[in-house]
Amino acid sequence: MKRLVALLCVLLATTIVVAETNPSLPAGTVLKVKLEKTLSTFSSKGGDPFTGRVTEAVVLGGKTVIPTGATVEGRVTKVNEPRRIAGKPTIGLFPETVILPNGERYMLNAPVIDTSLRNGTDVDEEGQFKGAGHDGKDLTEIGLGTGGGMLVGGLISGGKGMLIGGTIAATATVAHWLGKRRSAVLPAGTELVMELSRPMAMTAAGGGGQ
Repeated sequence: MKRLVALLCVLLATTIVVAETNPSLPAGTVLKVKLEKTLSTFSSKGGDPFTGRVTEAVVLGGKTVIPTGATVEGRVTKVNEPRRIAGKPTIGLFPETVILPNGERYMLNAPVIDTSLRNGTDVDEEGQFKGAGHDGKDLTEIGLGTGGGMLVGGLISGGKGMLIGGTIAATATVAHWLGKRRSAVLPAGTELVMELSRPMAMTAAGGGGQ
């Protein structure tokens, strides 16, 4: 019996030591990462790699687990520049790995939830960065283009000319805006905010791994 108790004590002590040596970051832990190179809908494509540097150390129980300067690597999953007025340009990002200064590598399950950019940009629930779509200024110009055509047509031919002029102007103006692409850009230096979607065990073996 005494041997069994002693064995259980040893196992418990070993478990505690392992847990302290290999901490596990809980789901919801936030990583702030500064993008190293610019990504955009007009120059990037699906599968392109991206890298960033951790800007704030991740601390657990008073111990730094991921230090400032650690590298985050990932890839672009989606690039889209819609021609529709209501569409928004999109860059999908998939963070894959965090690399500590000592070379240890850990797999990430941490979608992007926000960026330091504003002015109409956003990040959706799938971690995709959404650039600004067509704004109120664009829609005003569409209206002015249509109204201007109606005015010119009316001056030339009266009421019927006003209707025809408006139709032609509307077609030309809308066609112009439908053909005008809106681009999404994540400049180098943009801060990406990532959040662990599940616990991350900091257990590296043979060069790293989760």
